[in-house]
Amino acid sequence: MESSKPSFSRRDFIKKNSLAAAGAVLASVVSKPVFAAGLSQVQTPAILGGKAAWSTSKWPEWPIWNPATDEKQVLEVLRSGIWSRAEVVTQFEKEWASTLGVKRSLAVVNGTNALVITLNQFDIKAGDEVLVPPYTFIATVSSVLSNGAIPVFVDVDPETFQMDPAKIEAKITPRTKAIMPVHILGLPADMDKIMAIAKKHNLLVIEDACQAHLAEINKQKVGTIGDAGCFSFQNSKNLPIGEGGAIVSNNEKFIDRCYSYHNFGYAYGTAVGAVSSGCIIQGTKLRFTEYQAAIGLAQLKRLDSQTTTRNENAAYLKSQIKDIPGIIPYKLYDNVTRAAFHLFPFRYQKNAFSGLSREAFIKALTAEGVPCSSGYATLNTQPYLKDTFESKNYKKMYPADMLNINTYNEHNKCPNNDLLCNEEAVWFTQNMLLGSKTDMQDIASAIEKVHKNSAQIKKLGKR
Repeated sequence: MESSKPSFSRRDFIKKNSLAAAGAVLASVVSKPVFAAGLSQVQTPAILGGKAAWSTSKWPEWPIWNPATDEKQVLEVLRSGIWSRAEVVTQFEKEWASTLGVKRSLAVVNGTNALVITLNQFDIKAGDEVLVPPYTFIATVSSVLSNGAIPVFVDVDPETFQMDPAKIEAKITPRTKAIMPVHILGLPADMDKIMAIAKKHNLLVIEDACQAHLAEINKQKVGTIGDAGCFSFQNSKNLPIGEGGAIVSNNEKFIDRCYSYHNFGYAYGTAVGAVSSGCIIQGTKLRFTEYQAAIGLAQLKRLDSQTTTRNENAAYLKSQIKDIPGIIPYKLYDNVTRAAFHLFPFRYQKNAFSGLSREAFIKALTAEGVPCSSGYATLNTQPYLKDTFESKNYKKMYPADMLNINTYNEHNKCPNNDLLCNEEAVWFTQNMLLGSKTDMQDIASAIEKVHKNSAQIKKLGKR
């Protein structure tokens, strides 16, 4: 299904905008809450030919790399000639597990395959159903399909952008094997309620925490609450390695099986390259490399302080924009003790902006030097589902009535998600939250500038 939204992906957006967008606003903006204080003079918006609110200063670059502190171990690895999985990968796994407060961690090639492996080693395969939210990256659902299972979509709570626990039990069937909450945007899902439902129905809980590094619920790190958690270290993530992922769990036998699966099916503990040992299970090759681990160890040293900065700036930015009509910032559940803020989301309501479309709002705000995105398309209605259901394997695994895409779409409608994806959601990227409080004020000022000029922007054909 074609989307009416801009065709660039979140990754393209970060690549194109996080380095090139301007970063400091006019000095006339005061330090009081922006909407309450107002601007002394409403200027012509940049999209209508006025001067952009921002100077040529840049947003914090991403990823951050400090040669003086970050390169020593990476260079040692490169010069050693030991590049396949060895001691540095093990070191990274131990430090990541320790950081999260979990017994074990397994590093793999990416977050997508962390999810694939996890589902596989919990024996979620043909005939099973997995409950997933529709507001997430494609990898969440593709991991279910890759294992031959059926994704069942549970609509979201639009205030939090997360899977709505109140809608879960209606989607449970005798085929349901697991719930896969996604801590999307780095905002934790309501795990207390989800875990209670899972316990009641004897279901596995697999946390997709790929965007939620160091986020917490009741001071427990997300990814460590369910039966297993999965993380991504892709270049845009809060712990960037370029590509990479990890599975974490307190179930040591489960992690042993995952290790075996990611290393050709050799028994856990078998050395890389020990081809004569023999395989105990069907497996594949999804191993991490030594130089990836060295990069990850360097990035891990600053993750906690960066997470604190993102939380402080997100809370401050929220306070600055919450009173602007038509802007509804994210909401955290009461049990959230820390978020990750991989993205800063808010809902945009065009009626408060003179009917200005979301696309036009985004263009106007970006013209002011504040890059933003409309985020995800509706995941539960895209052609990949029909394509999968028409595949030879799925036709052999499921009865025809279960693969009728029209019936499936009818049972998997998610109206709240449709509204977020098609009309309301707007994102700022996480690197923007590594700036100063003044930067947050300047973002709010740019939003107010668009708000006060929205009628003119629409009238002059920029809608």
